[in-house]
Amino acid sequence: MGKLKHSVLILGEGPTEFYYFNSLRDVVKGLTIRPDYPKHTSMRELEEKIEGGIADGYDRIFCVIDMDTKDEEPERCQYARMKKKYAKPINKPKKGIYCEVRFFETHRCTELFFLYYFRYTARMYNDQLALLGDLNKKCGYEKTIDFFRKSKGLHSYFEKQGGKLDAAINNAKHSMSEKLSDGRTYTYSELGDMIDELRDLISN
Repeated sequence: MGKLKHSVLILGEGPTEFYYFNSLRDVVKGLTIRPDYPKHTSMRELEEKIEGGIADGYDRIFCVIDMDTKDEEPERCQYARMKKKYAKPINKPKKGIYCEVRFFETHRCTELFFLYYFRYTARMYNDQLALLGDLNKKCGYEKTIDFFRKSKGLHSYFEKQGGKLDAAINNAKHSMSEKLSDGRTYTYSELGDMIDELRDLISN
């Protein structure tokens, strides 16, 4: 793709997002990903990372959100409050700060976007294991740190297995179109929109 014009910080909730977006560094130059080590991040920790990114001068902060943990309290209320807090850009001209904080959701989890590399689905997954099973059938995927490391880059691994990033983006956008048209609250991903926004921020 090229190098980003803007300073973009990507915040994930866990190891999956860390390893995947780290693997996109060869596709989108200039990505900063936090946590910069694989760990699960609570809503409180995510907010701390957002505030840190704002203070560090990033003008875009993209948060990658798994919705399968947002159906229950306390995360549902915590997440709703966070989205409201950052609904408008943070603009503090005297401090030289302008930052847009965006949330990009996937239901159930980021692995749906990985499956979209290979095929489209609108199946209602009752749990994460069923989704992981479908993805495993396509490419041998395992949700383990050991697999993430051995893959030597999830993005390139998916493409070597016959998947395509452009297909994932188009399938994700299709899931959002269906979500809006039929009002479904499951099996959708905004990561296609997120990657398109990253493309728009790339310098020529």
